[in-house]
Amino acid sequence: MEKAKTELGGALSGTVKKGVGGRKGSGPKKKPLSYPVKASLQFPVGRIGRYLKKGHYSQRVGTGASNYLAAVLEYQASEVLELAGNKHRIIPRHVLLVVRNDEELGKLLSGVTIAHGGFLPNINPVLLPKKTDKAAKEPKSPSKATKSPRKA
Repeated sequence: MEKAKTELGGALSGTVKKGVGGRKGSGPKKKPLSYPVKASLQFPVGRIGRYLKKGHYSQRVGTGASNYLAAVLEYQASEVLELAGNKHRIIPRHVLLVVRNDEELGKLLSGVTIAHGGFLPNINPVLLPKKTDKAAKEPKSPSKATKSPRKA
């Protein structure tokens, strides 16, 4: 029994004191953290939650919905920015090239038009000029070219 008391830190003996409202009385009260800080997010969780409620997408919106949506949006934004490269300024053209060249992002944003993005450079292979090799135009060697078949 003594071993169990020492392993649990005296919890069995009833030495732990409780503070007001069930809070343990040891130490100062911690500063409350905001939702994005708790989830280590950069996107505003409260604002996204407010937009979800005001948008009337459903009758009720759960508390974790805004956290989850903020995490998904942050991941998508970081993916696009990572693929766009380390540039000082990312313009819509860069975003379009990233989205259209990436298979998964292209599938997700297939019906989306990006303003001022332009278009992907694409030339149909049929329209390109045929490749001509120099080796095909020149005869191989005069001795092999004028050789006649053997007579038996």
